[in-house]
Amino acid sequence: MNVQKINWYPGHMKKTKELIQTNLKLVDVVVELLDARVPISSRNPQIDEIIIGKPKVIVLNKSDLANPKTTNEWIHYFKKSGINAIAVNAMNGAGLDKLTAELEETVKIKMEARIEKGMRKRPVRAMIVGIPNVGKSSIINKLTGKKSAKTGDKPGVTRGKQWVRLKGNIELLDTPGILWPKFEDQNVGLKLAFTGSIKDEILDIETIALRLIEYLCDKYPEYMKERYKLKMIEEDGLVNMENMAKNRGCIISGGRIDYTRIANVVMDEFRSVKIGKITLETPDDLESAMDE
Repeated sequence: MNVQKINWYPGHMKKTKELIQTNLKLVDVVVELLDARVPISSRNPQIDEIIIGKPKVIVLNKSDLANPKTTNEWIHYFKKSGINAIAVNAMNGAGLDKLTAELEETVKIKMEARIEKGMRKRPVRAMIVGIPNVGKSSIINKLTGKKSAKTGDKPGVTRGKQWVRLKGNIELLDTPGILWPKFEDQNVGLKLAFTGSIKDEILDIETIALRLIEYLCDKYPEYMKERYKLKMIEEDGLVNMENMAKNRGCIISGGRIDYTRIANVVMDEFRSVKIGKITLETPDDLESAMDE
């Protein structure tokens, strides 16, 4: 197998930050959607700069796929930073009721001030931002329900954008734009590839899987030994990959390793939690990076 540097190009997924900036003035609070397995890599480093001064709630989606202990560590970390964070599972809706309550609480003082000034009471207005495949559509669908009511165009809303009424007294500005993170760091790109935020079709799946195997054998060796019947974890990740392939019967004519097949097996089983509930980044990772 030829191991090479990974290159990719987001292509059509790139959107200008002006899309968010233009609509920011229309909302009271921003929901920043992250992947609970990679809270660092799934954060757009420009978001805080773009929404400066606007209240924010962080949603750690796909928490059902992540290590629960580490997810709690992240919630505590963000809380220490003055930002409330909530773990949710958009597939079954777990945690979303807490989100709606948190949004109302976050802007409670602002809404009370409006009433004191003699302004009419209105719903809380929110906007969700997040990179592709973190579950934005799933969360919106769960929050609105199947029969989501369009609340109509609001003054200042450009054509093609709609307000949708959520459960509770909240309206969500549903915009078509996606802001992709700018990343030069190969490790960030790798982790987004592991979790499926970058399409497999534009990647070298064998190299991606090898890198994932190296990480998991280092951080979660017992999971890997149990799942792939490994007697021991070797220092060379490629040797581990080959042993896994042999144990799974990923062999082609002549007894050669079918690297593509074992690569797809590992990627699929990581994403479907068959290896275990795994988080690839911890608050300690973030603090270590900041100290460098």
